[in-house]
Amino acid sequence: MATEPTAAKPPPPAFPHRERLALALDVESLERAVELAAALAPYLGVAKVGLELYSAAGPAAVEALRELGLSVFVDLKLHDIPTTVERAAAVLGSLGVAYATVHTAGGAPMCAAAAAGLAAGAARAGLPAPVGLGVTVLTSEAAASPELLTARAALAAAAGLRGLVCGAPDLPAVRAAAPGLLTVVPGTRPPGAALDDQARTATPAEALAAGADLLVIGRAVTHAPDPVAAALTLHEHLATAATW
Repeated sequence: MATEPTAAKPPPPAFPHRERLALALDVESLERAVELAAALAPYLGVAKVGLELYSAAGPAAVEALRELGLSVFVDLKLHDIPTTVERAAAVLGSLGVAYATVHTAGGAPMCAAAAAGLAAGAARAGLPAPVGLGVTVLTSEAAASPELLTARAALAAAAGLRGLVCGAPDLPAVRAAAPGLLTVVPGTRPPGAALDDQARTATPAEALAAGADLLVIGRAVTHAPDPVAAALTLHEHLATAATW
């Protein structure tokens, strides 16, 4: 009896790490952000809207980047009284963002308020709840004690946040303190790139090998003479150095 032919497997994606790379759009205008995002969308699947761009364009930045087919990561590091944070988080949740940050230095009640606000705002809009990310310590700080990292990671998990932001060198302590939470690592630099104001960093391949789930890539690509060429070089680095 003839056997049915085996279904052909789909070809692997051209850039298999695309969904694990967030493009930091730290620019002064929505026009420039959209220009960069449109050019780099094939290579980085998440667009990060930080304080500069959100100050310039607000929710319009989220809408424009979602229209390009990108997941949007709003990085405002919410840090205020719990009521204010909860209301601001609800607004972000209603915008359709995939990730949003809150600073764990604000304490457990504030972080819990952020998690509740994100969920409530998304529910009112009929959207999936964003992943609330607890920022541990800024990567511009030269040192962070394991005790502080452990405490802040545990606080984020207990407060209902679903992820953490930390430097690559902090991953072992953070993952041990809050297993199962998504880990986001900013400040990675390809080999030979300038460190700028980042103090605790690693190469993208090192960060992924250490357990990072999502990498934030900024000036190494966006400030390059040819951002697309820089993005291709980044993927080559990940392909040749992959150990995970």
